[in-house]
Amino acid sequence: MRDNALALALRKQGQDALMVPMYLPPTLDEVSASEGAPLFYGGINVYLQQKIPLFRKTPRWIDKLFDSRSALKGAAKRAGMTRASELGDLTLSMLLGEEGNQAKELDRLLEWLSSEDGKADVVILSNALLMGLGRRIKETGARVYCTLQGEDAFLDSLPEPERTQSWQTIGERGRDFDGFIAVSHYHRDLMVRRASLDKSKVHVVYNGIALDGYEEPAQPQKPPVLGYLARLYPPKGVGTLVDAYIQIRKRNRIPGLRLHLCGAQTAGDITYGDELREKLARENLLEDVTFFPNVDRAEKIAFLKGLSALSVPATYGESFGLYVIEALAAGVPVVQPRHAVFPELLGETGGGVLYNPEDPEGLILAIETLLCDPEHARNLGLAGRKTVHERFHVDAMASQVLQVVR
Repeated sequence: MRDNALALALRKQGQDALMVPMYLPPTLDEVSASEGAPLFYGGINVYLQQKIPLFRKTPRWIDKLFDSRSALKGAAKRAGMTRASELGDLTLSMLLGEEGNQAKELDRLLEWLSSEDGKADVVILSNALLMGLGRRIKETGARVYCTLQGEDAFLDSLPEPERTQSWQTIGERGRDFDGFIAVSHYHRDLMVRRASLDKSKVHVVYNGIALDGYEEPAQPQKPPVLGYLARLYPPKGVGTLVDAYIQIRKRNRIPGLRLHLCGAQTAGDITYGDELREKLARENLLEDVTFFPNVDRAEKIAFLKGLSALSVPATYGESFGLYVIEALAAGVPVVQPRHAVFPELLGETGGGVLYNPEDPEGLILAIETLLCDPEHARNLGLAGRKTVHERFHVDAMASQVLQVVR
């Protein structure tokens, strides 16, 4: 979604920008910037080429069968069920590029990039897991950059020896690139340290969002509404927030507090969502909690405008947290753990409060303190909203990316 917004903003600024999908057709909440672009590295073919040597030599007409929209749509329904612990060999193979088991997919991509339709001055790869493509893409004459946005959690979940080999390969392949675009100073420093990247080549460009629909800020809610906006699965901390909500309701410092949970939900997440509902039902709180799975953009903005505060207590090192900016754009203050990017992001925006994630009651107390002072909460939200509308919009992101590649 971030990359699609960037491509659309670059077009708005007069650039000829195209987002080229890989693995699966993109799932977006706005107009696609990939219309007319072919899909490369179809997810089924990539997997078959890794597991069955025969498929590394099959003709294109066979590969097309697995790259069909119907086949990939079926695969996409199971995409949320993949586990990094099962993908070590495939991840490393992709990072090896022309030396990996998907070499013929890279040949097909290079053929298109060398054609009139695909010829580019600059190619920006979406994340470090695609860095195996960079060396050969440079053969087309394009300058090659790579966005750094949240790869470390996935890489660290790989089994050994592929985990160590993948980190080493990223460092080696990094020498082929003209530069990198990290989404935060926190993530830049982490990737420089972990992958031994040249820090002078790593530029920080904060994510930006399209502000259409955010013209009016959220209004005070009675009773107040606590919100969550991220994928509905454990690493993002939705279970942690549900547990905190149950304790807050038992303490009753905020009578009638409601909880709204919004975000992507894959087939693999449904069982976990059912477990959360059962837990809330046992506490007689299910009627005060509303789930909003897989919303579109307009529904997401409406959801945000109905909140009093938002919290996504992510349990891993979040590289940015676009949901923080989305909430602040609507004037909704946030409550986030004091780790990873959140101190940096709230330091830049002034739109929320931090809590100590090591303190069992840290999240509970932070939410109670904020919501028990509605005027202070609203002031934080409006301060964050002002900064986001000035500095964290998609046009600012696009302008800064252009400065980097120029």
